[in-house]
Amino acid sequence: MIADEGGRVRGRRVTANAAESPLGWLRARGLVSARQFDAGERLRAEWTAANLAPSVTMRWDASPTARGARGPGGAIDPTLAQIAAKRRFEAAVAAVGGGLGDILWRTVCAGEGLEAAEKALGWPKRAGKLVLLLALDRLADHYSI
Repeated sequence: MIADEGGRVRGRRVTANAAESPLGWLRARGLVSARQFDAGERLRAEWTAANLAPSVTMRWDASPTARGARGPGGAIDPTLAQIAAKRRFEAAVAAVGGGLGDILWRTVCAGEGLEAAEKALGWPKRAGKLVLLLALDRLADHYSI
């Protein structure tokens, strides 16, 4: 919030770049339902929590120590949280089924546009959208959304 000269608080307008996420772009144009979008966002959150994105640089964080499942103060060990997130991610992709996980991962997690994903997979144009919608429906079923 921003205050003007009179001390009154004015709302601030924020615009989101729907092109950042192919799934967000599709949702903004009404091409995926709220259910499908929520399922895709949940999968992307699991992928991010599992730290499955490729690293560009060396990791400088401390190596894990043998202190059990909980660290100081009862916090869950970050390594165990990543392993649990990875298992949830893998279970979700397995629930989607063979052949559908590729386009789902490329568009939702890797952030590739549909055209780029179709080209990388050797699919004809506009085939990716249909397959992605099927994958998102199965994913939403898996997450009980």
